[in-house]
Amino acid sequence: MSAKVPGTRPRGSAPLPVRRALREVADDVVVWRKLRGLTQAQLADRAGISPNTLRRLENADGGITLENVLRVLRALGVLDSLSRALDPYETDVGRLRADEQLPQRVRPKNLTRRDA
Repeated sequence: MSAKVPGTRPRGSAPLPVRRALREVADDVVVWRKLRGLTQAQLADRAGISPNTLRRLENADGGITLENVLRVLRALGVLDSLSRALDPYETDVGRLRADEQLPQRVRPKNLTRRDA
């Protein structure tokens, strides 16, 4: 039996915002599947995944690979919408910095050092 460290979660337990997002994505996948008139077996076949994997995704069980989520979104015809939603240049910050050259590397900033 391991001792519980205050302020920590059990290993493998996702933070609450992540669990909420997982539930929302799962619910959206179910709605899209039903709007398309597909059974779980049909969608799983079109996505090239097992029906069990799709069930786990729709139940927000977690542990599903990003590749499998993307396969399902592609099979539902909504993969392009995700790509557009994640496009950094569609945000205010992205548009403001669009002309800047992105660095090849991002190094951590030393927040404690003061230049004198």
